Amino acid sequence: MRLEGRSLDCIRGGRTVFSGLDFSLGSGEALLVTGRNGAGKSSLLRMMAGLVRVASGRLTLAGAAPDRTIPEQAHYLGHLDALKPSLTVMENLDFWTRYLGGVGAPQAALANVGLSALADLPAAYLSAGQRRRLSLARLLSVRRPVWLLDEPVSALDHEAQGMLAGLMQQHLATGGIVVAATHGPIGLESAKELRLGEAA
Repeated sequence: MRLEGRSLDCIRGGRTVFSGLDFSLGSGEALLVTGRNGAGKSSLLRMMAGLVRVASGRLTLAGAAPDRTIPEQAHYLGHLDALKPSLTVMENLDFWTRYLGGVGAPQAALANVGLSALADLPAAYLSAGQRRRLSLARLLSVRRPVWLLDEPVSALDHEAQGMLAGLMQQHLATGGIVVAATHGPIGLESAKELRLGEAA
């Protein structure tokens, strides 16, 4: 499996965010997208997720399901947790599992992010860190080869950051791909780096 971007241009609101961007990632590889605020880190991830139009250039995912688009084979974790406060932790995860086409057991995903004891608690009562961990559980409840993570350690304490690093390393070890926009280290020392906005 190989995820590639070739000569990518991103234009938002009439402004060129980045242009001529190239990257290439194979199975088991991670890419850290870094750079100043406004350099286009989130825009690049949203482009891969199908939420921002590719102005020019090409995004391809070779060696995966040929009849499915990149967004259909990727998990996108953005700044918003996309949880319904009135539903319980389990109900939220069960909804996302079914919505994303999963057939596995959400209980195992909750256990892996340390939220089993809160399964029956309405999401409205979760702390910011717990909400983030519930969002991370979606990555585990439905198997998808590409993880697109925008500032994934946001709101996570040191212990939860270590848990996330372990989950990412497991995903890579099984042939997955991780692309993460970040301002700092996230526990993937062997990752490639793509720094945006150097010429600005």
